[in-house]
Amino acid sequence: MNLRVKLRKVIRERRQKLSKDEQRQASKLMLQRLSLHKKIQTAQTIALYLANDGELDLMPFIEWCWQQNKQVYLPVLHPFCSGHLLFLLFEKNTVMVKNHYDINEPTLDVSKVCPLNQFDVLCTPLVAFDRSGARLGMGGGFYDRTLSNWQQYKVYPIGIAHDCQQVEKIPTAHWDIPLPEIITPTKDFRI
Repeated sequence: MNLRVKLRKVIRERRQKLSKDEQRQASKLMLQRLSLHKKIQTAQTIALYLANDGELDLMPFIEWCWQQNKQVYLPVLHPFCSGHLLFLLFEKNTVMVKNHYDINEPTLDVSKVCPLNQFDVLCTPLVAFDRSGARLGMGGGFYDRTLSNWQQYKVYPIGIAHDCQQVEKIPTAHWDIPLPEIITPTKDFRI
């Protein structure tokens, strides 16, 4: 079995085994860490995600962002460009639908789309990471494509993960986009 596929399976199982209490505590700690982050404090537009498959739940942080009058955007599978994401405004009353991966996303409305170059911060989920900023996603390449030219924009990408998702070394491929920062409930890795 391919090393990346095997690692993805092992770490996904690891995070799926976290109890509801462990998940809640991780979410609470992440809220504290992110709300004190200098880039987040000055950000007005933030791309986030809704937890799936044992990912760290950012809903408490999303609610904090709303209280701070920050605009929150969620990824939506691009309807015409396979393998790409759009980011749509997410508000308390946003109508949600399940995409073909069974993940909730805002109903497509082109008037609610925000281009990547308009974001201050983009928080990305991941399956595994190492200290060098290498991340292993779910395998679809969505965030690698999204972040392929992030340095050209003002957007600052941050990987979000549970502590248990850290590994010694990610086997990288040429298309993998390293992140300048990865935050867990207890640590901050700046590259």
